[in-house]
Amino acid sequence: MTRGTDDLTVGRVAALVGISVRTLHHWDVIGLVVPSERTPAGYRLYAADDVARIHRVLVYKELGLPLAEIARLLDDPAVDPRRHLQRQRSELVGRISRLEDMVAAVDRMLEATTSGLRLTPAEQVEIFGTDWQPEWTADAEERWGDTEAWAQYSARTAALTPADWRVAAATTEELNAALATAKRAGVDPGSTEANALAERHRALYSQYFDCGHARHVCLARRFLEDADFATYYESLEPGLTPWLYDTVAANASLHGVDPATASWD
Repeated sequence: MTRGTDDLTVGRVAALVGISVRTLHHWDVIGLVVPSERTPAGYRLYAADDVARIHRVLVYKELGLPLAEIARLLDDPAVDPRRHLQRQRSELVGRISRLEDMVAAVDRMLEATTSGLRLTPAEQVEIFGTDWQPEWTADAEERWGDTEAWAQYSARTAALTPADWRVAAATTEELNAALATAKRAGVDPGSTEANALAERHRALYSQYFDCGHARHVCLARRFLEDADFATYYESLEPGLTPWLYDTVAANASLHGVDPATASWD
């Protein structure tokens, strides 16, 4: 063949399209992109149409198609390349949308795992009362930050506003007052009234992380063992801390959980 004035050597084509000479050699061997001409010494020369075919191959490769399928698409006269590309474009748009949703979900998770209780110390005291210690949040994260429950808590509270926390604090205060009133009135753990209160208490924590009956027992046990929790409940009603544990334990037993062996996981 007669060499065209615009024909390119394999090295120039490789540099032009951003692939290796070795790749072009391989495509030549398998018949995917065969250069139109060669020099008298046998060196490959690529015409403009050859370079255009290379670009089409690269597009199909980006779509994830295998080389054999690409060759069929390029060489089969029955294949409408425009319709095929339109279909691939539609699939790519859908894939981009799904990826954007995934990125948004990851961003929300990242924000949640680094935010926790998104209130200033002053807001925490204003909402939860003067007995609240803002460092408790940091202490809790240090103790449970690598647990599934903390991840759930962070994710579920990430979007809460100060107004939301005020509602949550009021709900907690109302429930604790009901617990203290029941203890003062001599309501027996295991009674219908006590079990209803136990379920309200468990539902309160279930807003923030999965709190089954076994975990609920573990929480009540924690209230007994932790001086800060015990002091708080005892300030509401003397003897409330052990009464709450007995109430939670009795309710858990009703649901098939042995309080003596209840574990978090």
